[in-house]
Amino acid sequence: MILLAASAPSPGMIILVVLAVIFLVMSIVIVPEKSAKVIQRLGKFNRIAFSGLSFKIPIIDSVTGTVNLRVLQLDVHVETKTKDNVFVNMQASVQYKVIRTKTKESFYSLDDSARQISSFIFDVIRAEVPKLELDDVFSRKDDIANAVNSSLSTSMDDYGFEIIKTLITDIDPDKNVKESMNRINAAKRDKEAALEEAEATKITIVKEAEADAESKRLQGEGVAAQRIAIVKGFKESIEDFKDSLDEINSTEVMQFVLLTQYFDTLNSIGTKEGNNTILVPHSPGGMKDFQQQIMEGTFVGQKLTEPAKAKPRAKKAE
Repeated sequence: MILLAASAPSPGMIILVVLAVIFLVMSIVIVPEKSAKVIQRLGKFNRIAFSGLSFKIPIIDSVTGTVNLRVLQLDVHVETKTKDNVFVNMQASVQYKVIRTKTKESFYSLDDSARQISSFIFDVIRAEVPKLELDDVFSRKDDIANAVNSSLSTSMDDYGFEIIKTLITDIDPDKNVKESMNRINAAKRDKEAALEEAEATKITIVKEAEADAESKRLQGEGVAAQRIAIVKGFKESIEDFKDSLDEINSTEVMQFVLLTQYFDTLNSIGTKEGNNTILVPHSPGGMKDFQQQIMEGTFVGQKLTEPAKAKPRAKKAE
């Protein structure tokens, strides 16, 4: 019993051991990956503990805060006005991170880094967009993003932040403006469609006219060639009649030719497919009347030309 009492720890030793364990636990600082902890000593900055196992003096040292070293994204909505007095809502997305070597500045310099970055974004966008018209805002959004990125990089570097990328992710004009733009674009498309359709119609009409003109030209050449061939045939027929029949006169030849042409015409009318021609009563004897009219016309023509030829003959007689 005496030995057991001697080996048992005293209450003071137990308290010391417990306090030692507590102090040991309080001195351990475990920092996660991509993070940093700010350690102060008696209220003053002491050091930055990065990922891994670190130690601090209990009570004297304290972990004031944790700094996130990952890439962060901040979305900022800005309402501004363009050069042509159109109000637009824009969204800028900024990707940034804390510079590892400037972790102290990033923690102590700014009370609210996100709000500070938002202020810079507001300032740059409201300075750049009023220089552009609405159409240019859409086509030059990369220039606006570059201007925001350049301004932020210069300003935030002193506070320990690195601006990685700035994007203009949304440009939203007023609803009425969007409807007007859609109507304008629709009108332009309708105009272009009408011009193309008119041009196509013009080409069709021109080509049809050219085809019709070419068809009529060829038809005219065919008719002219046909008439030339007919005249040549008449000439050869009359010459053959004169050579074979000495007693036949020109009147009889003309009657025969007209009668032959008359029967050929009747034959072509009767044999034509799909013919709906109606013939009125007539007789071949009518050809004499037609010949008589031709002969009278020829006689009248000769009479009209005789006075002009009579004068030279009278001079020869004298």
